[in-house]
Amino acid sequence: MTLARLLKLRDGIVQVDREMVRLLNKRAGLSLEIGKIKAKLGRAVYDPSQEQRIYENLAENNEGSLPLKSLQAIFREIISASRVLQSPVTVAYLGPEGTYAHLAAQCQFGSSSQFSSQTSIARVFEEVEKGKVNWGVVPVENSVEGSVNLTLDRLITTTLSIRAEILLPIHHCLLSKQGGMSGIKKVYSHPQALAQCQEWLRFNIPRAVPVAVESTSAAAKKAVEEEGAAAIGSKSASEIYGLAVLAEGIEDKSSNTTRFLVVGEGSGEATGNDKTSLLFGAPDTPGALCRILQTFADRGINMMKIESYPVKDRLWEYLFFVDITGHVQDAKIRESLDDLRQKTTFLKILGSYPRSEAIK
Repeated sequence: MTLARLLKLRDGIVQVDREMVRLLNKRAGLSLEIGKIKAKLGRAVYDPSQEQRIYENLAENNEGSLPLKSLQAIFREIISASRVLQSPVTVAYLGPEGTYAHLAAQCQFGSSSQFSSQTSIARVFEEVEKGKVNWGVVPVENSVEGSVNLTLDRLITTTLSIRAEILLPIHHCLLSKQGGMSGIKKVYSHPQALAQCQEWLRFNIPRAVPVAVESTSAAAKKAVEEEGAAAIGSKSASEIYGLAVLAEGIEDKSSNTTRFLVVGEGSGEATGNDKTSLLFGAPDTPGALCRILQTFADRGINMMKIESYPVKDRLWEYLFFVDITGHVQDAKIRESLDDLRQKTTFLKILGSYPRSEAIK
């Protein structure tokens, strides 16, 4: 009786799988038609605003036992495959392969996209600006270590816009070809990763010497090449470089998260749950910054972040990076921008894009 029930359930799964294949192909056909219309309208294949709506619909309609996290992961690959049917999507990221930027890019665009590893943040921007790739993924801040100044530098001068954000929880692993931690003499990693794990290292392998290298992937390569060496990096790096995971979750703070930006040409539509990033300069007069920020308060606009940034070659002069809730298409945001143009010495809209939640 039990075996008969098992066989019947398996047959049910086969039937469901057949129906899923039929529906996936039907979805692919619709995606192809959408791609043709986008091509005629001159619109990009990747549309962060529309994809945000898809994920919101998934959350609203998921009434079964499948966790939302799993459902989103499945649809990430479905959407990625659908994009490729319309046109190849190319993405530059701060490499090499196996870094957290690489992981963030994969989480955002799915494995069907074409990824291009770059040696610097500047090169990521340049590849997109020159039209060699469609999109770029760059780190902009970490919840423990703060802002990434090289990205802020390029946001000041680039013609590209912020089109999406990725909040990636950073879970570090200790990687090595050693069988255990007792024989580890050196631990390689990016300086930020070493700083984020310093307490764990001090407590668990106090005799190991931390050594800073240019990336977590470069650290993994060192761990492959040297006896008695380990690396701090992602779990995916262990798979890429053939290293054993000696310990997981070794970051000192469990809330450790890095925010990445997706940069590209053009602008996106409002979703109703958006963020706008601005850059402005304030006059060197008493109360100038207060008057500028009052612009947001008067209209009930929430300011999520403000950060001062020194102007290069101009001693004691600063620009301000600001994130506010809302989209430039919103009436009160348009009003606030008109007001800011009167109160600031310089104003640049860096982009309006869907607000993101941390990837789980």
